[in-house]
Amino acid sequence: MILTAHQPVYLPWLGLFHKIALADLFCYFDIAQYQTKDFNNRNKIKTHSGEIWLSVPVESKNHFSKSVGEIRIVQDGWQRKHFKSISMAYQKAPYFRDYIEQFEEVLTGQAFETLSDLNLAILRLAMRSLEIFTPIVKASEYAFQGVKSDLVLDMCVQLKADVYVFGAQGRDYADVESFRAARVVPYFQEYRHPQYRQLHGEFKPYMSVIDLLFNEGPRSREIVMSGNDTREQLLGPAAPVIGEAQ
Repeated sequence: MILTAHQPVYLPWLGLFHKIALADLFCYFDIAQYQTKDFNNRNKIKTHSGEIWLSVPVESKNHFSKSVGEIRIVQDGWQRKHFKSISMAYQKAPYFRDYIEQFEEVLTGQAFETLSDLNLAILRLAMRSLEIFTPIVKASEYAFQGVKSDLVLDMCVQLKADVYVFGAQGRDYADVESFRAARVVPYFQEYRHPQYRQLHGEFKPYMSVIDLLFNEGPRSREIVMSGNDTREQLLGPAAPVIGEAQ
């Protein structure tokens, strides 16, 4: 069984969906420590004025000691502001009308109390839009033990993974020998960002997935996976051996 995991992020980028598409199970790692000035509560879209950040306001009291799952949203009308920015940026995109009502419903249809719940709703919507149907479990519903590599390995053992898909930064902390001893193959994703049609001039990578969906519509899943490893490559005769980075 191929497992991957990631902490909650707002309006995720393409590479996360590639990881999820590779896996048989995705663990929504809502027990990760909240990171300021990261992607937990913000991401980028492309506008006629260039890249802009959309940031969800969160309560700042003691957030350095909290998990992402504990972070609460400040209800100051940010939803309508984000929706207006998205609409102005993409209203002329070819597939804007195909997706905007669904994103409007998630962003403005209800007032999410926690950042984690908001991000999970957006993640599920984007996965459906990309036709990625990997099951999701939440880390907070388990009792994973350890820190860094040991924590990931304990998750793999409890969820009965044979292969674990790390992001590229996993090489910085993964204890490959421990994974070998537990008979779990670590695979280190190296996402090669594809180019696709965009509005507003020169192509800019690393935008939110909505940038791809509004511009490319039904081709979006194919584009997410293009030029990158597939499930078949992870499981086939040329599958990576333990500790190899592809």
